[in-house]
Amino acid sequence: MRSLITLLLRMFAATSIAMSLLFLATQGWFALCIAWYAQHPPRETAFMTHRMGELRAARPDASLRYQWVPYERISRNLKRAMIAAEDSKFVEHEGFDWDGIQLALEKNRTRGRTVAGGSTITQQLAKNLFLSPQKSYLRKGQEAIITLMLEKMLDKERILELYLNVIEWGNGIFGAEAAARRYYGVSAAQLTAEQAAKLAAMAPNPRFYERNGNAPGLRRKTGIILARMAQAELPE
Repeated sequence: MRSLITLLLRMFAATSIAMSLLFLATQGWFALCIAWYAQHPPRETAFMTHRMGELRAARPDASLRYQWVPYERISRNLKRAMIAAEDSKFVEHEGFDWDGIQLALEKNRTRGRTVAGGSTITQQLAKNLFLSPQKSYLRKGQEAIITLMLEKMLDKERILELYLNVIEWGNGIFGAEAAARRYYGVSAAQLTAEQAAKLAAMAPNPRFYERNGNAPGLRRKTGIILARMAQAELPE
């Protein structure tokens, strides 16, 4: 009996060590990718890969519209609109907006369902770059670790540049350049304040709003974001 217990303890110890090594190796891989993204644009993100799988399941010849553009070629209107809509404390926080998270929890509790997430731009970037859209506590934990890495390894301008280039803006549409050309026939640098506000309003549910561009809720959100844009602080 004693020998069996000893064997089980050794197996547990070996399994724990193996899992710890796997965890560390995974985090190291994420860190290496982030170091690469500090100087290079992503060719494709985990979220793009997921969406491509969905698209090609329905249409084998489907492709994504994604074109990287540098920070200076993205309209300041869009930068302000996305910060105003998604993360008003982006410049101030270190990856997590605790007040925003608390507000989202209270709103969800009041409504009896999940209507707000409280995720910052950095958290959304972590998910888009590396993780699946499926919700779980394990994924949220990994998202938090990657968020901390992004904040430590990249400056705010680079985080916003990556975010605006990889965010989904419709069925197979990723990034500010593809979105600007899809909806307005202009480059990302040429977006007006109203156009930028509408794109920001679309961001939480882009595939729905691509099909329902005149939805009353979208018009209302666009007006709110437009009014808030002047107060949005950009990273310098």
